[in-house]
Amino acid sequence: MQLDLSAAVQLIAEAALAGPSKHASVVERIVAVVGADPPWCHDVATLAVQRFAYCWREASPEDLALLIVDVPAFAAAWSGVDRPTFVRVLKRVPTQVAPPVSLAHISIPLLPTLADLADWLELRSTDLEWLADRWRVEGHARRLHHYGYHACEKRDGRYRLIERPKPLLRSAQHKILHQILDHIPVHAAAHGFCKRRNIVSFAAPHAGQAMVLSFDLQDFFSSVTAGRVHAIFRTLGYPFAVARAITALTTNRVPSAYFDAPPLRGKFTWHERERLRARHLPQGAATSPALANLCAFRLDMRLSALARALGARYTRYADDLAFSGGSVLARASERLSIQVAAIALEEGFEVHSRKTHGMPRGVRQQLAGVVINRHPNLARDCYDRCKAVLHNCALHGPASQNREAHGDFRAHLMGKVAHATMLNPRRGAKLKVLFDRIIWPEDAPARPPDDGTVHAMPQ
Repeated sequence: MQLDLSAAVQLIAEAALAGPSKHASVVERIVAVVGADPPWCHDVATLAVQRFAYCWREASPEDLALLIVDVPAFAAAWSGVDRPTFVRVLKRVPTQVAPPVSLAHISIPLLPTLADLADWLELRSTDLEWLADRWRVEGHARRLHHYGYHACEKRDGRYRLIERPKPLLRSAQHKILHQILDHIPVHAAAHGFCKRRNIVSFAAPHAGQAMVLSFDLQDFFSSVTAGRVHAIFRTLGYPFAVARAITALTTNRVPSAYFDAPPLRGKFTWHERERLRARHLPQGAATSPALANLCAFRLDMRLSALARALGARYTRYADDLAFSGGSVLARASERLSIQVAAIALEEGFEVHSRKTHGMPRGVRQQLAGVVINRHPNLARDCYDRCKAVLHNCALHGPASQNREAHGDFRAHLMGKVAHATMLNPRRGAKLKVLFDRIIWPEDAPARPPDDGTVHAMPQ
């Protein structure tokens, strides 16, 4: 059987890795595949053992195939009259290895093959291949894409791209989230998108401190690349092919055609478009917050150690970083800002320098909208705005106040009231009274049908 170069080296690499890592065993498997014992077999076996012996079970055939092309003896044979032919195929038996000792207590599904993954997700194998982007889809064929896109304007005038998965992919992502990702512990400093942690637990450790420093990570979700996500699933023990498929299900790359047409045209810089064109965590997918927290584990670990060295405290809520402490932190605040930015860059993130704030005790100390000068509390201006909106909704109807066109404005306002109640129960109760006065169209009594009868005006 004659193959082209890329297929040939892939077949040789798969055979080399399909058994024990002893040199003689590797040679034996390559010989079985090519039906002969050419000299280059031993060179390839030596290369494979030297490069991948320490991670043999996790080694990628694709990585080894790239190295085989450059083996001089193989290159000479391929370009000469002794080009190898192939008589059989040998592939590594897929196995799911145990996760690290620190994760030995977690329970996750066993998915050693792509067929097992498809069955677990209740998908046909062809649907799994399609969702995992194994099929090439043209940029203009929008109906075949897995995401819808919406640009949301930020306070600073820039735009955030919301990437909403379509129903079939969304269902698969929810299963991955609830049966795999929810079982993996995140760093103790992470408070966003975590069970039994919230914005109050994020801000509370910094209440009453002499100095509070806040940082913002720019483009948090799109900064997390597919390679880092793939490493998470490989660490959990999933075979290469399965980890690659789950990574494809939980990451996205935005086709260039979307940026060249309404409604996204002109709303993103070249740097932002390049980042979104590469595989990244989509903001809008159910799995993205959990994966972002896991990929930020080393960041949290290093920043926690930095805070301890200064006798300070550190917490993170999604892309918001917070440090607090006493006089030592206050004196080191400028140096800390440089160190935080450097560590973030080393971990694949970028600090938004314009959103870095130092807040001594004499000013309003606020983290993610929570005032923390003495204890976590609702900011007065936030309370006043919410109160005014609720009052106008009761007076003029909710449609008059839905200026941002929320799909479920009622749920949006309920969330505002719940947030206020969590921070300040007394003020939250006042807002709840105003909310209950609103007459919603779906709750209004239906008008009786007009039977043509003329009624007298009341005196």
